[in-house]
Amino acid sequence: MKSPTPHMPVTRPPLERMMRIHQALQTGKYPNASTLARELEVSTKSVHRDLEFMRDRLNLPLEYDGSRHGYHYTEEVGSFPTVQITEGELFALLVAEKALQQYRGTNFEKPLLSAFRKMSAALPDTISLNVADWEQTISFRTRAESILNLEIFDALGKATAHRRQLELTYRKPGQRQTELRIVDPYHLANINSEWFLFGFDHLRQDIRTFVPARIKAIRLTGKTFPRPQKFSLEKRLRDSFGVHSAEGEFQVVLRFSEVVADYIREKKWHDSQELQELPDGGVELRFKLSSLAEIQRWVLSWAGNAVVVQPPELARMVREAAESLLKHQPAP
Repeated sequence: MKSPTPHMPVTRPPLERMMRIHQALQTGKYPNASTLARELEVSTKSVHRDLEFMRDRLNLPLEYDGSRHGYHYTEEVGSFPTVQITEGELFALLVAEKALQQYRGTNFEKPLLSAFRKMSAALPDTISLNVADWEQTISFRTRAESILNLEIFDALGKATAHRRQLELTYRKPGQRQTELRIVDPYHLANINSEWFLFGFDHLRQDIRTFVPARIKAIRLTGKTFPRPQKFSLEKRLRDSFGVHSAEGEFQVVLRFSEVVADYIREKKWHDSQELQELPDGGVELRFKLSSLAEIQRWVLSWAGNAVVVQPPELARMVREAAESLLKHQPAP
């Protein structure tokens, strides 16, 4: 086994090199490119590029003195101009890092953490210390995490980004058998902590929603497709309570008892919502929705503390689901 070359240059991040050049200039010893290159173990070309960046992009008062054969600052310079960040931005950065935890185990984990570490490394020491101090003050917890086949999820992401048509072996909910679907993947979305693929289904000749966890196999067809400019996920889900849409127009009115009213007041459940206080301490919530499937499940989740005022079909759906629940519960 060969031993490493003794004087092989070691690659250093540009920011670290420039900070060390700054420190050398602050000593007043007029360092030149050759001495800096030896100290930093890089080429003189790299040093010249760093010096030009410091002078032209960071606006540092940097000049070369021919009589001293080295560089110096023509006026006093305090701290090196690294990333300027406010306390509010620091807090937001920390929240963003904690939010990355929901992507642990997915193909997004490594690139996201790598990007965050690079940003953290660019912060001044005092701010980096503050990040460490605040590390224990914020956390994210997810009760139910989506179970993903990472190879399939990665293939979906790449095909969506490069507009490659896919053949999916897909299982619809409530069915054991799978079916083949040819899909042009338009968009991957995380909605309420769950992943969904929106794409053109050639079997249905329409845009459909697919759950990645139900995809059992995936294959590239070898074809590409143009992503239609008129496709907009925001417009498609504008009147949806989740991912279901385009089933109709429904004016939904729900009344919540005083027991759960505070929970309703504390969140924005939908862009169209209107909230009205009731004399008994409860609240009335109004929506404009395009589907009733997801709102039905949501009403049932309030364990009898939510009453459907309208539409009648939603009231019927909730009543039938509640009756079925009672029917299948074992006697005490």
